[in-house]
Amino acid sequence: MADTLRVTFLGGLGEIGRNCLALEQDGRIVVVDAGLMFPEPTMYGVDLILPDFRWLIERRDRVDAIVLTHGHEDHTGALRYLVKDVNVPIYGSPLTLGFARHRLSEAKVAKDLTFIEVADGERRRIGPFEVEFIPVTHSVPSAHALAFHTKVGVVVHSGDFKLDLTPIDGRRTDINRLAALGDEGVALLLADSTNAEEPGFTPSEASVGVALRRLFLERPERRMVVACFASHIHRIQQIADVAHETKRKIAFMGRSMEANVKLARKLHLLRVDSADLIDVENISRFSPGEVCVICTGSQGEPLAVLSKLSRGDARNFKVGPDDTVILSSHPIPGNEWSVGRVIDDLHREATEVIHSGQEPVHASGHARQGELRTYQQLLRPRNFVPVHGEYRHMVHHAELAVSMGLSPKHVLICEDGDQIEVSEKGIRRAGKVPAGFHYIDGSAGDLDERPLEERRMLAEYGVLLVSAGVDRASATIAQPVAISARGWFEGASDHELLLTLTSAVRTAIQEALAEGNLDSDSLSKVAQRAAGRLLGQRYRRQPVILPAVVVL
Repeated sequence: MADTLRVTFLGGLGEIGRNCLALEQDGRIVVVDAGLMFPEPTMYGVDLILPDFRWLIERRDRVDAIVLTHGHEDHTGALRYLVKDVNVPIYGSPLTLGFARHRLSEAKVAKDLTFIEVADGERRRIGPFEVEFIPVTHSVPSAHALAFHTKVGVVVHSGDFKLDLTPIDGRRTDINRLAALGDEGVALLLADSTNAEEPGFTPSEASVGVALRRLFLERPERRMVVACFASHIHRIQQIADVAHETKRKIAFMGRSMEANVKLARKLHLLRVDSADLIDVENISRFSPGEVCVICTGSQGEPLAVLSKLSRGDARNFKVGPDDTVILSSHPIPGNEWSVGRVIDDLHREATEVIHSGQEPVHASGHARQGELRTYQQLLRPRNFVPVHGEYRHMVHHAELAVSMGLSPKHVLICEDGDQIEVSEKGIRRAGKVPAGFHYIDGSAGDLDERPLEERRMLAEYGVLLVSAGVDRASATIAQPVAISARGWFEGASDHELLLTLTSAVRTAIQEALAEGNLDSDSLSKVAQRAAGRLLGQRYRRQPVILPAVVVL
């Protein structure tokens, strides 16, 4: 159909991260965001999780652009993998592109790319669409909602947002423009669902500054170490302002923190007096009450600054009884254990630790139910799809939209890989595309589920090595069956188990030899089956079994 818009969801629906979708009209495609997700603890050896870009790569000649809503890694972190195969112009605010360009340069893929900066309120022709960049408040400056003017009407993508009436930089969500779009008529709304379970309104970012100021003033003799996201320029601004007010010198620690601060100061989005800054190497020259350290590592990342400080591995100073560490963030789901370990290690150094469970030192960047209702009232969309959230978040958001008067038949809850079509008649499902997890393991490259499942089995059950040598001429076991285990307790009971296992494998091989079986691969499978059957049926164990029966 000529007057049909197709939306393909490649990530971000049913999880926090991997945000990526594609809008398609007249055979042309514009991509919105290309984010990554960080692995769960059971994803052994996995560094990053990306969207499956195969559908886009197969249609690379039809892709006109990538448009970024804001600079967080869950919206931009997968760019360095996508642009290797889909080299198209990338649109975004100066800060968003600055963050992205830095990451792409580190990955050595930025050289041949085209970056196109856009201003708040600007309207650009991108591919088959007129695209508006509408300012919204979030936990990173210069975030945008996107309004696509299409043949079926206006499609609004909220980006990540909240309705902060007292933002640190004075840049509010452009409610007037959203209301005007609602008056014009919105064919489809795609909106952030992260806090859709939470009633009320998300506190203003300015509330965090109030809490930080009190904590700093109550501790005039202590060195203050504050960990937050390196992209959270507004948080960094408030920490720096409080440090200045309490006459503390500021030291930035962490490669991404230093790079982002440098970029934000260059763009005049962060105001820090150079006279207030000191190099990390000079911290020891000042008494504890004269220093504020702003660093990375609030999510417990093992190589980030705060983890190194907690372990005593940081080169320039050590935390101790004279320090107060503030974790000015909330653990991302899955990071709770890592954050808890860092807090434990800091306490072992007799360091005072303050986190968001104790004091209001963090405010979310995502809208709660009150703001989501306001958004629905402003835009009054004909059709609605909740995005950006775990499945339960999207269910709550869909229910909220229906409670605002939207007909259930005009609300779809989608998942990664789903395609929908929007027309004058409404909204409908239109198929599925591949959209599974794409794992990255260091520089080795891609993984699929099979080796990942093997790693889980190795971690949970260990590995069993079974070997034997067979004399071809006599059809007998020449080198005795040997079994060794890794990842077992190997106590007295395990010793008895290994003896029983050795006997069972020996018997199985001898029976196979008696039947004339002299094939190494076949005998190895016999040994594997015998060991697996005994372990599974009698001992309820399922280790990875690696057999090697060699016929000599």
